[in-house]
Amino acid sequence: MFIRIFICLLAVFLGHANGISFFRNGRFRGGLHQQPATNRNHRDLPQEQWFQQKLDHFNDADTRTWKQRYFVNDSFYAAGGPVFVQIGGEGEASPIWMVEGFWINLAKEFDALCIQVEHRYYGKSHPTDDLTVKNLQYLSSEQALADLAWFRSKMAETFDAQHTKWIFFGGSYSGSLAAWMRLKYPHLVDGAVASSAPLLAEINFPTYLGVVQNSIAQVSNSCNSDISEAVAQIDLALTTKGGQKKLTEKFKLCSPLNVSTVDDVTNLYSILAGNFEGIVQYNRDNRAFEGSTTANITIDTLCDIMNDESIGDELDRYAAVNSLLMASYDQECLDYEYRKMIGDLQNSSWASEASEGGRQWTYQTCTEFGFFQSSDSDDQPFGQKFPLSFFVKQCADIFGPKFNYTLLDIGVNQTNVIYGELGIQITKVIFPNGSVDPWHALGVLHDLNPEAKALLIEGTAHCADMYPESPSDLPELVKAREVIKQEVQKWLS
Repeated sequence: MFIRIFICLLAVFLGHANGISFFRNGRFRGGLHQQPATNRNHRDLPQEQWFQQKLDHFNDADTRTWKQRYFVNDSFYAAGGPVFVQIGGEGEASPIWMVEGFWINLAKEFDALCIQVEHRYYGKSHPTDDLTVKNLQYLSSEQALADLAWFRSKMAETFDAQHTKWIFFGGSYSGSLAAWMRLKYPHLVDGAVASSAPLLAEINFPTYLGVVQNSIAQVSNSCNSDISEAVAQIDLALTTKGGQKKLTEKFKLCSPLNVSTVDDVTNLYSILAGNFEGIVQYNRDNRAFEGSTTANITIDTLCDIMNDESIGDELDRYAAVNSLLMASYDQECLDYEYRKMIGDLQNSSWASEASEGGRQWTYQTCTEFGFFQSSDSDDQPFGQKFPLSFFVKQCADIFGPKFNYTLLDIGVNQTNVIYGELGIQITKVIFPNGSVDPWHALGVLHDLNPEAKALLIEGTAHCADMYPESPSDLPELVKAREVIKQEVQKWLS
């Protein structure tokens, strides 16, 4: 399985196997910044609108354009009020965000016009006819930022908002975009809330699993050791035909496990670790994915299973966790075959499963960010069977031999040079992060200056501050939202 991340919508996967796992590259299907929970039946959600966008902002001779999707909610707006922009990330933009979420509370208080802009190459925003490598050259964070700048300039004319304040919001990858918008286009952005934003691009990100281990340890002293023992039992079972058959049955694999195909075995280890990674990353976030039954599965849920000796030994419990998540996704069997995963991600059609964002986000990680959540660390319980080389290999296998470590190294270094990574010189930005969220390890955790503040929220996970307020919110989260509101108020004054 590939790396796991960002924009904080989980697609329903009904009754069949697909080579692309639900949690891959640190990302659930639909993106890293997930759809918010709502108890209300919103019948009148804002309708999608379309903006004529440039294909290549850095080549004046290229006059090609495409239609970018966006949503507007002006129901809170009062004359002279600010404009709030929520940036879309590596998934489809959802109109539910136009009526739910903490930014909507702020919009009501500050009489703001709300706009959500979908990221190029995600959702319905299709700049090109397909997702071939030739066309994916126009998918980059720099092009996305230029999209936002051009959009903001034209919308200021449309809404007669040239002289009002514009505040940008984003979570996960789009949180990074929010900060980078303020950095690159300060004349267009008056402030930015960059939630769970990984500003440091890093090829190898083994610290991700280190944070997963630490977050699990906060719940159970024995859970990590039980996971480690389960992985050791898998190691042993792989050495015999009988053991391989047992693993095939326990983990409900779609095809018999064949240890001669090393990439298959490596992928299986990665997928099983991903069962824990996804739950930790979004632990107790106030969200409910349409059609999903995983929102109530927490670290406690998984550790209760791993600690329950009545289920069987540690391997049986590890398999029970896998069965729970498969049932939640209505998945009949676990497809661990590397060749099928690669084949699915090679499909360049907009009609493919991978076009929901899996192929696009993989391309961005292979060219700009890395973020590969490898097992290259002793400080985690999932074994060391999915090293960095496994993820780099996928880049070449999916996109072609050109996409090797050398190209990746150049791209990641360029990203850090362009944006300044954790030493970014910036003002009027706040960086909320959750202590449970593995992505906080790549984010700003200390104030950069009096006008660029870090906000580490103890006990919360990925993009927690962005979701609607709930009576069950931790006191630390309640306080954090108040700090964010105060910063926004300062920017607007």
